[in-house]
Amino acid sequence: MEPAVLVHKKSTMSLQAARERVDELRRELERHAELYYVRDAPVISDEKYDALFRELEELETRFPELLTPDSPTRRVGGAPLDAFASVDHLAPMLSLDSHADPAQVERFDVRLRKAAGNTAVSYVVEPKLDGASVELVYEDGSLARAATRGDGRRGEDVTVNVKTIRSVPLSLRAGGEPVPPVLALRGEIIMRVEAFETLNERLMNEGKEPFANPRNAAAGALRQLDSRITAQRPLDIYVYDILFGFPPEIGTQWRVLEAIREWGLPVNDLSERVSILAEIEAYHQRIMESRDDIGYEIDGVVIKLDDLALREELGSTSHHPRWAFAFKFPPRKEITRVLEILPSVGRTGVVTPVAMLRPVELGGVTVSRATLHNREEVARKDIRKGDRVRVQRAGDVIPQVVERVHEPGRRRQPRFTMPEACPSCGTGLIERGPFSLCPNSFECPAQLVGRIFHFGSRAALDIEGLGDETAKLLVETGLVSHLPDLFDLEAGQLVELEGFAEISAGNLVTAIATASRVELERFLFALGIPEVGVAVARDLATHFRSFEVIRAADEEALQDVPGVGPRMAEQIVAFFREPHNASVLDELLRRVDLVLPAAVADNAPLADLKFVFTGALEAVSREEAKKLVETAGGRVTGSVSKATDYVVAGESAGSKRAKAEKLGVEILDERGFLELLANKGLSPD
Repeated sequence: MEPAVLVHKKSTMSLQAARERVDELRRELERHAELYYVRDAPVISDEKYDALFRELEELETRFPELLTPDSPTRRVGGAPLDAFASVDHLAPMLSLDSHADPAQVERFDVRLRKAAGNTAVSYVVEPKLDGASVELVYEDGSLARAATRGDGRRGEDVTVNVKTIRSVPLSLRAGGEPVPPVLALRGEIIMRVEAFETLNERLMNEGKEPFANPRNAAAGALRQLDSRITAQRPLDIYVYDILFGFPPEIGTQWRVLEAIREWGLPVNDLSERVSILAEIEAYHQRIMESRDDIGYEIDGVVIKLDDLALREELGSTSHHPRWAFAFKFPPRKEITRVLEILPSVGRTGVVTPVAMLRPVELGGVTVSRATLHNREEVARKDIRKGDRVRVQRAGDVIPQVVERVHEPGRRRQPRFTMPEACPSCGTGLIERGPFSLCPNSFECPAQLVGRIFHFGSRAALDIEGLGDETAKLLVETGLVSHLPDLFDLEAGQLVELEGFAEISAGNLVTAIATASRVELERFLFALGIPEVGVAVARDLATHFRSFEVIRAADEEALQDVPGVGPRMAEQIVAFFREPHNASVLDELLRRVDLVLPAAVADNAPLADLKFVFTGALEAVSREEAKKLVETAGGRVTGSVSKATDYVVAGESAGSKRAKAEKLGVEILDERGFLELLANKGLSPD
């Protein structure tokens, strides 16, 4: 039986009475939203919920001074944005080491048990969601910010869009675990399969292009500049980790999930606690067999060490935590026929043979092309035009040809051979191992579009307005025939292009001019040097502090940089010594003003000192504190060890503080940290 719902009459009401009723309505609406969207246990009808909602809207209209940002009525979306702002995450959002081979999972288990002193360990296992990862930041219990994962350190501020998702509470409730003053959570935005199919049906009825899969639909909805469109998309979320603001009493991942659930956030009910490898394998098998009945897309299971203190001790690489592993599902497979094999040129110049297929549905997605990887792989599998082949989606994402299906008595076409020249620019291809490569990095049209887009991306020169479609236009119209041409663009040229007006043309030219003054690490990343990501670019810039020195460095010198191994060093040297690249790099250097990292003297105030920051700082941000330490010769690391000199513990410091106490590492509060800086002649100002 439904509980009675009291709806006040539209009589004359005092401000105080309105305030009390508004507070009552908000509590009720948030409670019913949680029951419906989080617990899947509604206790009132949609009609009665709508009646409460309309009453709140009317009161907020009559008494606008009572309207607050966290009101349930603010979920409907607001005016469109011009662009998303870029924000720093409170803690890195790393990817996961992953594999579908059970032997790799066994190695992971052995390594963690060894780290625990060959004692028993427990894990938390959960489905690996195939959606869009987000950071949710709550301040004093209220949703202050939501951001996409981005490059793992910086993402796009999508707060207005995330607020439209009913299962995301705008305010946390105090549970058994107090809500930290600043709390950053990680979750996955998803679109359930049934909702996805309904959305696609509506889009097709409206004559619009449907989405390829639920993940793309969720990510696309999350990045709508008009949040009113996001509000119309059936998005959901599961939250599965604390990134920042660990309550010190929490010692296990299982308790993390319990606390998240107590605060009113959705936690995946399929999560379990296991102790041995056989239990992990059984869970993986059970979830894989039921994946089509779950109602949302998954591509494996995630295994996380339960003990947070041991997790802290294990730490992370620059890419993934050492205490977690994604046990992927074997790819889905189907059989179809190869209609043609065509060479395709990628952004980095690698020419990949691509099989054009008779369309086949694979895991809910229609596949019409699949990679054959490289010339040696084509030869090994002996794939030819007209062959019947088995196709799979690796990680349920990238289609690839697994093998040829033998057809007795069928006459086959001639063997496929890679072309001698680049199909895009005609430059002779070179061989690098099993790969065929076009060395004309910056002038090959097929590479140039991708390179322009990468060059202007957020982690590179961050040129607003230089997206993929604009890059294609610039190359197709001949305005940019090699990368340095970007800096010669004029607003008058751009106005003639489709989609440009006087203001947008002027804005792009101004953005390119502004980006011409750029830090060395961003410039290195922007060049798209093989193997050089954001972290490696930063390490190269810090180590050499000169573009010309990096450009002239041999493999031995490059391997002196932490994280640069023999293969990476070989790729970097090959990139800089390629004749096709030399003149373009010279032209770029004439057009950009490189900001070089400051040299750190041996007698720098904080030379050779290692710092770890944990918790929230008030006088300075953690990013500012980190830059100050590094500029003064110190080093900031993410995990505490015996080699750590200082742990700076701010508000809501977590397990890092506990580990520092255990190891006897000196702990400074914010005041102590500032005093240390002052004693060294340093100031945050």
